[in-house]
Amino acid sequence: MTVDDQPVRAVPGQTIGAALWAAGVRSTRHTRGTGRSRGMFCGIGICFDCLMTVNDSPALRVCQIEARPGDVVRTGTM
Repeated sequence: MTVDDQPVRAVPGQTIGAALWAAGVRSTRHTRGTGRSRGMFCGIGICFDCLMTVNDSPALRVCQIEARPGDVVRTGTM
C-alpha cells in the first residue's frame, strides 16, 4: 500500500493502523486549534484518532481496516 505516496509494507491480516505503527509512523494528523500531533491511540476503534482517507473514502478508522495490496491511504484528510 502507499501512505501519502510512500510505500508501506503490511503482512497478511494486518490492519492499516498496525502497518503504520510497525513502519514507525506515529503522527498522522494535527489538531485544528493547537496543531498538536495525533496518531494511533486506542487501536481498537473507540477513540477515532486514526481517521484517514483510504481509497478515496474519507474518515475511516484505519485501526479497523485490513491492509490490502494497492491501498492508497492519505493521512491528515477527512
